[in-house]
Amino acid sequence: MPGAGGRGQSTAVPQDRPARPPVTRRVLAILAAFTPETPAMPLAEIARRAGLPPATAHRLVAELTRWGALERDERGVYRIGLRLWEVGALAPRGLGLREAAMPFLEDLYEATHENVQLAVLDGLEVVYLERISGRDAVHVFTRVGGRFDACATGVGLALLAHADRELQERAIAAPKLRRTPKTICDPGELRRVLADVRRTGVAISDGQVELVALSVAAPVFGPGDRAVAAVSVVVPSRERAALPLVPAVLAAARGISRALGAPRALRAPDSVRQSRPTP
Repeated sequence: MPGAGGRGQSTAVPQDRPARPPVTRRVLAILAAFTPETPAMPLAEIARRAGLPPATAHRLVAELTRWGALERDERGVYRIGLRLWEVGALAPRGLGLREAAMPFLEDLYEATHENVQLAVLDGLEVVYLERISGRDAVHVFTRVGGRFDACATGVGLALLAHADRELQERAIAAPKLRRTPKTICDPGELRRVLADVRRTGVAISDGQVELVALSVAAPVFGPGDRAVAAVSVVVPSRERAALPLVPAVLAAARGISRALGAPRALRAPDSVRQSRPTP
């Protein structure tokens, strides 16, 4: 109970003093300071990128380092630690899916000796869970754990085509970064492409990210026949390069879907059913 002299006084933070962000937000700002372009940096740079006072950054970085989320080398430079990788690997969309997919990804790589990728959809971006790359394969920008615009990639188109209608409309209406002259930026064109992917079961992204690269992708379905991932092969872009890859990519996607228990993958394909003789 306040004393007589404190009656009516407010204990709220003065309006001219900004409230400190929650500690979780400050910790996440520190982790978000690390990017593929800047995977290592000294404490001062971490504080600057996270927008934190040096003393606060020093305290939180020290705690994260003790726990193993960050690692510090002999020069005083920090990197993401293995403990954080261990925790991230427990994400159900990553661990079980990757384990089910690996045998089929390896088979697809042996059949093509090109870049083979597995990705999931997160909003309007794809996150890559696995990539197998040949020594002489065409250059790609993707990396395991990396993100990319869904509309510009084969895996992204394969997943968006089978996403819910609200997400599809968001993707169609959203502004696009034109990475090459072939990048799909027109809403009407993207709508037609997604319809073609649903009709054919395969997505082809030719020169949208780099003019020299072409991606052939197919969706992977889970137990509820919902598209949970996509598999792709990225090859040099040339005339009719996609056609020979379509059967192999569809077979890999179907194999992973079957391993995940997708009902549609447990049934015989339409072509097989139609070819059976009528009793």
